[in-house]
Amino acid sequence: MKAIPQIQKYMTYQPHTIGNDQTLERAFNIMREYQIRHLPVLKGGRLIGILSDRDIKLVMSFDLPKSGKFTVEEACTFDPYTTTPNAPLNEVVALMAEKKYGSAVIMDNGKVVGIFTEVDAMRALAELLETRLR
Repeated sequence: MKAIPQIQKYMTYQPHTIGNDQTLERAFNIMREYQIRHLPVLKGGRLIGILSDRDIKLVMSFDLPKSGKFTVEEACTFDPYTTTPNAPLNEVVALMAEKKYGSAVIMDNGKVVGIFTEVDAMRALAELLETRLR
């Protein structure tokens, strides 16, 4: 039987991040340009939250004249799920499923080094089914 892979095998390295004081409009533009749905939120280089495309859509749905001028910090989720690059894949995906997390921020020595999303989980599942069930 093969060993369970570590999350670093499937995570996205060096993810795009955004400062807490940036506008939601800027975050939306970054997500659209890079076709991503999650942005780790940093304050002074330290992770404080995660912003998803759903967070942005929720605030924009209020149809307030200045909704695009809200800051990222006003819409993000604080204390996101974090783990290390060597965490076992099965433990990360089990917790994400249980808690209904859309992503895990991968941290090493206090720095964001990656992100693992639902899309990454689907890629991992496809690869594991392909290679291990043949």
